[in-house]
Amino acid sequence: MPEISRFLGMIIAMFYKEHNPPHFHVRYNEYKATISINDLALLEGKLPPKVLGLVIEWASIHQKALIEDWKLAENFEELKKIPPLE
Repeated sequence: MPEISRFLGMIIAMFYKEHNPPHFHVRYNEYKATISINDLALLEGKLPPKVLGLVIEWASIHQKALIEDWKLAENFEELKKIPPLE
């Protein structure tokens, strides 16, 4: 699973040739979650509320880049790193 960003202990990644809807994966300590790119909804898993809020904030800032990476992943192309939340 290629890592596309890392910040505040969170690892953001995408799989290649993944199922729809477009989404990304988050790991934080023992927590794992899947977040929709289009509506930034929690699709699966669980994160502490503060961590989920930070992930959603980051994703809203970088939604266009996430969509671009999703398209790259569909074609097994190298994903671009996305800047962390600052």
